[in-house]
Amino acid sequence: MIVAFSVAPSGGPSASSDGSVHDAVAAAVKIVRESGLPNRTSSMFTEVEGEWDEVMDVVKRATEAVGAYGTRVSLVLKADIRPGHTGEIDGKLERLEAALGD
Repeated sequence: MIVAFSVAPSGGPSASSDGSVHDAVAAAVKIVRESGLPNRTSSMFTEVEGEWDEVMDVVKRATEAVGAYGTRVSLVLKADIRPGHTGEIDGKLERLEAALGD
């Protein structure tokens, strides 16, 4: 499965003086990267690929890390569950690029 998620704190001293929550997001992304699972981070979402339990464990730990930066956490999650397929975090993009190149 691939999960795309966005997690951010609110309440308390979560944002920097310019309103950014980059320190909290960095804590979450660090958890994802240290997981060893295939992952990718963009300006709005982090994607992680693996088996259900391992991906959800990473999302949970990333969410808990962000919780240290505020009194409340917002989590947005989208999942692509496709049993029997791996390498789709790159494969989907490769097929898209091939289709655009034709």
